Amino acid sequence: MRIPFALADVLLVLAFLSPAPWAVNGGSSYCKGATPDISRPHSVTITEFGAVGDGVTLNTKAFQNAIFYINSFADKGGAKLFVPAGRWLTGSFDLISHLTLSLDEDAVILGSTNSDDWPVVDPLPSYGRGRELPGRRHRSLIYGSNLMDVIITGNNGTIDGQGDVWWNWFHDKTLNYTRPHLVELINSTGVVISNLTFRNSPFWTIHPVYCSQVVVQNVTILAPLDSPNTDGVDPDSSSDVCIEDCYISTGDDLIAIKSGWDEYGISYGRPCKNIRIHRLVGQSRSSAGIAIGSEMSGGVSEVHAQDLHFFGTNSAIRIKTSPGRGGYVKNIHIANMTLTNVNATIRLTGHYGEHPDDDYDPNALPVVERITIENVRGDNITHAGVLEGIEGDTFLDICLLNITLSVTSKPPWDCAHIAGYSDLVTPKACKLLREEIFPDHWSDCYNIYSQNSSSRLNRGKQWLSW
Repeated sequence: MRIPFALADVLLVLAFLSPAPWAVNGGSSYCKGATPDISRPHSVTITEFGAVGDGVTLNTKAFQNAIFYINSFADKGGAKLFVPAGRWLTGSFDLISHLTLSLDEDAVILGSTNSDDWPVVDPLPSYGRGRELPGRRHRSLIYGSNLMDVIITGNNGTIDGQGDVWWNWFHDKTLNYTRPHLVELINSTGVVISNLTFRNSPFWTIHPVYCSQVVVQNVTILAPLDSPNTDGVDPDSSSDVCIEDCYISTGDDLIAIKSGWDEYGISYGRPCKNIRIHRLVGQSRSSAGIAIGSEMSGGVSEVHAQDLHFFGTNSAIRIKTSPGRGGYVKNIHIANMTLTNVNATIRLTGHYGEHPDDDYDPNALPVVERITIENVRGDNITHAGVLEGIEGDTFLDICLLNITLSVTSKPPWDCAHIAGYSDLVTPKACKLLREEIFPDHWSDCYNIYSQNSSSRLNRGKQWLSW
């Protein structure tokens, strides 16, 4: 399969990441406590359980048997399951606690193209049904529930979902159940996913849901730019998640932060909070670099993202919600973002639609407030921003600072039902974002510090001249 980005884009990525090496131990890590190279006292190799790496033999039983054997070491420090060079075809298999799944550089785990090898399971309670179809859903290729201390890592080995067959079923409308993720961990703590390439997921790629203390570090996620719903990383009703040093190029949002869908998410009531994203590079022709929602009914807060580079992308930052969602999106801080060939720098969508059924409450209005985006530069931008709240439910305290864009559309901003502040924004922000951040309104803007305005604006100017 052809890698879906040009050599020029690769060079641009490398330049953007320099001088910090793209490695777990390179640069300044914000993922505290990440130990992807933790030494396990026991180790086995998948071939010891009869696996054949010819790309044809189905190895589901071998993976299941290996992990069943490793479970005997769970109270002895755990164990490592090593996957050597080869092409290891498999259906869905379960992980266990205190496990390291480690792939050799030339190892490829291949998802089976037979849907029977992906078991059907109940929908998530915060969704009430499969995301695509009513009822149940296919389980992910690599799956775990109620786990702790799980590491999925390697020497840049590959996990390939072979999603083409699933995308065809989606387009042909012949799916019986919602498509599976590539990796899904549920209600788990202490998860590290690092140093791997993920390709061609049938649906969302990495999906931690109801999890805490999750690190996704130094991974590459690839899928064709026209592949349906192949999100990169989707933290969902999870807390203390760190994503850093990643390259993602897919057919949907690179990162999508979620917390449940309409009345089901409201009832389940588990927010997504304390999400940190650093040094993210990538493209999505149809969707966003970082999206929040549209399923955000349990609430999303304390999202911090910085050092981002998006190119050839529909939206850089997008918040998606709708009447009926309820919940909230608040305390969001995005900083230090470089954009090239992007349709909209910021897109706030208050009428996204898409409801699980007719039982949602249209009067359950979302709260969107305290969104700060600062230190942004962009070339060949179509729209500076499309910011559309909900009538009677204004999105509040939207703050923009130190943003310089080369914009082709006129007018550059499209704003409705929002309120907030701006400073040093070119082209000038819409009138609903008043140029009054300093000195009177800095405290209304999330994570804009209390230093005097001149020193902060000078720092912004220095960053923009970098």
